[in-house]
Amino acid sequence: MKKLVLSLLAAFSLGCFSLSAQTVTNSGDGKYTLRVGNVTMVVDASKGGKIMSYKYNDKEVLSQTRMPNSFGSTFWTSPQSEWNWPPVPEYDTKPFKAEVNGDKLVLTGDKSGRFGYRVRKEFVTDAKDKAIVITYTIINESGETRKVAPWEISRVPNGGIIFFDAKEVTPANNMVGLTFEYKLKAAWHTLDEDRANRKINADGKGWLAFCDNGLLFVKKFPDLKPSEPALAEAEIQIYTNSGKTFVEIEEQGAYTTLQSGEELNWTVRWYLEPTDLPAEPSKALLKQARSMLK
Repeated sequence: MKKLVLSLLAAFSLGCFSLSAQTVTNSGDGKYTLRVGNVTMVVDASKGGKIMSYKYNDKEVLSQTRMPNSFGSTFWTSPQSEWNWPPVPEYDTKPFKAEVNGDKLVLTGDKSGRFGYRVRKEFVTDAKDKAIVITYTIINESGETRKVAPWEISRVPNGGIIFFDAKEVTPANNMVGLTFEYKLKAAWHTLDEDRANRKINADGKGWLAFCDNGLLFVKKFPDLKPSEPALAEAEIQIYTNSGKTFVEIEEQGAYTTLQSGEELNWTVRWYLEPTDLPAEPSKALLKQARSMLK
């Protein structure tokens, strides 16, 4: 009897530990929450598998406006010239099937009837790296050989500063460009209000940062050679919407040939931490961002 009681107590303790250590929880209404340290991410499977929120404690870094295509973070296929506008609903707005496998959230979308691709998104936390790791998969179910690149689009409020390693930027999509400063071997754009829609392309070094309201948000992804993105696309893209509304910080993977039945996997690591530094070009802010990537 004593052994039985001890075994039950051990099982109960293990169960309590597993519950407290749980990193993915079902929040209801299609929403799932991931936690790593003081950081939480909310993903909505019912709304295109979008990342709806990314917070440090109670401070939000993603845009929460409810204009169409103005909030959260989404995933598309590149190049945009293949589908133009609006985004393909199977990737952007239609519900994804959700599964929680241990500490991993897996979202699987419907096959696009127009293009024959299916998108899968896997989310997992990395406590040691203080990151949330997202692996996007494009599955070619078209029955033919196709060429495609992955593309993550994250919307943030229009305020603060965006920066990354680059020597120059160029206007994109026949839009007006953005004004950048080139200091400390990095490119810096201080967000401002303008009545034009503006967009740039840049060849970066595998990371992209946004700082505002005491938060520093950094994304890490595979560094590309200038020849690797799709035509007229780029490793890094920044889009600012007309007026002081929202901004998109975007990155893309390599333009890849997929045989029928093949899939392309692409991983992005998200980091978020507080900062006391002002949102302006500085050696200290650049150092903090780079330290988060190690």
